[in-house]
Amino acid sequence: MVLHHISAYVSHWLNVVNEHSIHSPFFYDFYTKVVKGKSDLSRFSDVEKLRDSLLHNSTEVIVNDLGAGSKILKKEKQTLEDIAATCLNSEEFTLLFNRILHYIEAKRVVELGTSLGITTLYLAKKKDCHVTTFEGSHSLINVALTNFEYLDVKNIDLIEGNIDHTLSDFLQNPAKIHFVLMDANHQYEPTLRYFNLLTRRMADKGIIVVDDIHWSADMQRAWKELCQHELVYGSVDLFRCGLLFFDPTMTKQHYVWSL
Repeated sequence: MVLHHISAYVSHWLNVVNEHSIHSPFFYDFYTKVVKGKSDLSRFSDVEKLRDSLLHNSTEVIVNDLGAGSKILKKEKQTLEDIAATCLNSEEFTLLFNRILHYIEAKRVVELGTSLGITTLYLAKKKDCHVTTFEGSHSLINVALTNFEYLDVKNIDLIEGNIDHTLSDFLQNPAKIHFVLMDANHQYEPTLRYFNLLTRRMADKGIIVVDDIHWSADMQRAWKELCQHELVYGSVDLFRCGLLFFDPTMTKQHYVWSL
């Protein structure tokens, strides 16, 4: 696993390009305004205070992980500070996700893998969107709901249970989805299965973000297959995560960028 990650990291950086190598007007605009764009950090100070409090919280919880599990934490009983330090998306990526929502004017947002709810709160900072987030661990759900209530956030619905069952039920609603963050089961088969379910409901200009695309050889294989999917018209590899674009007006393109 470690050797794979190092090899993938080296390969990624050997292929990184910047704005001078981007010929597509859309992707040039997306790169300069979103990937390399700036956010007003003051808008997220309340969420970062929550993150900081979690990073210093030694409370132990029982984590019933229905996915591939943490890359670092292997014990069922874990402290909130360890979960926060190893499992949460970094501030730079949560800011990126929020910028994407504004760029595509997202209204309906789905997150697979709530964890402690920090990324969910960043998504919900776009006040005119509605976030539906899925989590299988009851103890993590209790923490996340407490965080949502503490910040008095109203535009989040949390669905508890095994995503293998809850996602297909949720997608019975035919309303189009504008943005998805897949950050739950980091394994080849579930990643492809969730993706194929979600594609039925993606809006034409929608974006799916797949987390940890280079975590393992299986996740890297899943990412490569998703990039070739017939409904994916553009893809961006940011190493930590990958972006998949569903706009049929695009000419199929793939980019490797750094954040």
